[in-house]
Amino acid sequence: MCPTRWATLAELLRKAYGAGSKVGVVADDKTLQALDKALWAFSALEFLPHCAASGKRGVVAASPILLATDSASFPHAQVLLHLGHEVPAGFERFERLIELVSTDETDRAHARRRWRHYGERGYTMIRHDVAAGN
Repeated sequence: MCPTRWATLAELLRKAYGAGSKVGVVADDKTLQALDKALWAFSALEFLPHCAASGKRGVVAASPILLATDSASFPHAQVLLHLGHEVPAGFERFERLIELVSTDETDRAHARRRWRHYGERGYTMIRHDVAAGN
């Protein structure tokens, strides 16, 4: 993941955490490991409490940000931040779905397919182009 995408991801997590939302982040193992490492690298004042959704029950219950390869692992249904290529299973149980899409053409092609999937099921989608500032 490029540095700009990491920064955007961190900002999304900060906003959700600041708003008191419980966030589940779905991605492949490699991305989740890198994200976990990046989240621990913030300064103490910027720390975002997080853990693997497969962690100890008490830690999971206390963590506002959970990381998993499968959205079914999340005990809450507030915000799902999806970083994968396929439509996340069970996305419809979440109040909000956020997808972070890069400018990479392969990533965009996967996103278009997911967008069609959501649209065909009647979901209202709002696009925010971070690069363009809107």
